[in-house]
Amino acid sequence: MDNTAVMGSEAPSGGLLSKIGSYKVGPLPLPLYVAIAAVVIGAALVKKLPADMIGGFACIMVFGFLLGELGARIPVLKSIGGSAILCLFVPSAMLGYQVLNPEMVKSITAVMKTSNFLYLYIACLVTGSMLGMNRRVLVQGFLRMFIPLAVGTIAAVVAGVGVAMLFGYEPKYTFFYIIVPILAGGIGEGILPLSMGYSEILSSAQPAMIATLIPAALIGNVVAIVSAGILRRIGETKPQFSGQGLLVRSGNDNELLKEQNTEKPLDLSLMGAGLLLACSMFILGSFLAPFTGIPGPILMILSAALLKVSKVMPVRMETGAHQMYKFMTTNLTFPLLVGLGVLYVPWNDLIKAFTFAYFCICTVTVVSMVASGWFVGKFLKMYQVESAVVTACHSGLGGTGDVAILSACNRMGLMPFAQISTRIGGALMVVLAIFLLKAFH
Repeated sequence: MDNTAVMGSEAPSGGLLSKIGSYKVGPLPLPLYVAIAAVVIGAALVKKLPADMIGGFACIMVFGFLLGELGARIPVLKSIGGSAILCLFVPSAMLGYQVLNPEMVKSITAVMKTSNFLYLYIACLVTGSMLGMNRRVLVQGFLRMFIPLAVGTIAAVVAGVGVAMLFGYEPKYTFFYIIVPILAGGIGEGILPLSMGYSEILSSAQPAMIATLIPAALIGNVVAIVSAGILRRIGETKPQFSGQGLLVRSGNDNELLKEQNTEKPLDLSLMGAGLLLACSMFILGSFLAPFTGIPGPILMILSAALLKVSKVMPVRMETGAHQMYKFMTTNLTFPLLVGLGVLYVPWNDLIKAFTFAYFCICTVTVVSMVASGWFVGKFLKMYQVESAVVTACHSGLGGTGDVAILSACNRMGLMPFAQISTRIGGALMVVLAIFLLKAFH
């Protein structure tokens, strides 16, 4: 009797706790997430949050898990890459409106800049996705992707200048100060060298030039993220256009997809080898860059591709690199976007430039490039969704933009192609723009 009474009195409580515990924020049960968030926020408030990797990872993971979960649940937003959008722009807005704790900013800066987490993430993605990719898909993808990239760039310039003229913008100004920054390959790799070249040619101050160029790059990146989210939705509703991560139609796609989706047993020691491989590929690119004149990240991609095609890498090591890539994309994509939002997306500059005409020009520039990638990809026997996504990465903010765009469409395996699109396409645009400005100034 007594036992029955006790069980009856505890059942509602147990049921309520079980229901609360069934809700998750990222991988964490809600009660555990709340407890961890309280610890991190409390430490920041009393200035006891470590300004290093420990404090930095804690901050970006707490924010990333929450914003990623919200973005995946909010109606409409979840269909256009809501998780990536929230993770990138909410922290940026919090910093812009000065509601983000300064101690958290210090910790996030430590893990993102001092520890260079972005490039560790990209190195793991490039190496793991390359070595885990089917050789034929890799070779065919690299050979075909340059055509939609070139056509997309031309379409972006023509459409962007055309719309700008409708709003009364001068074509020369539109090309050099709106379109080129969008296609330049990011802030560090594109805007900074572009601003240096422009400043030298025009004898103007570089900081003012940077402030002029950045807004277009930021707005273009937002449009590319939303476009990627829409492409993902199209791929889900019309599967005939989607390769589910495969770029090229090869005739035996069902077998390739089966191979791609077959996960080998997790081996923790192989993941360690995969991490070392990723780091060594990045170091190799950095080491060779001064001797070749080719950017380190491009050399990293080419080196990983050469390893895959030449078959010199043991299959077990390829598996380890691929498993490390899966770990990074599963757990650290949204936290990384939070860090990028805090450090590389200046909210005030974005808001300041947000006029209707300016937004329309940026939007048409990116959308025309994405659309051309879709139609050209069709004729090159590429999956339209993947072809359009890779082309969209030409308007990304370097590695930052590639991560955001690919996460919005759940196509992180396209990172090697995205990096080529962003970095080679961006570098060519910077060189072309500086040459043309010098010629016509």
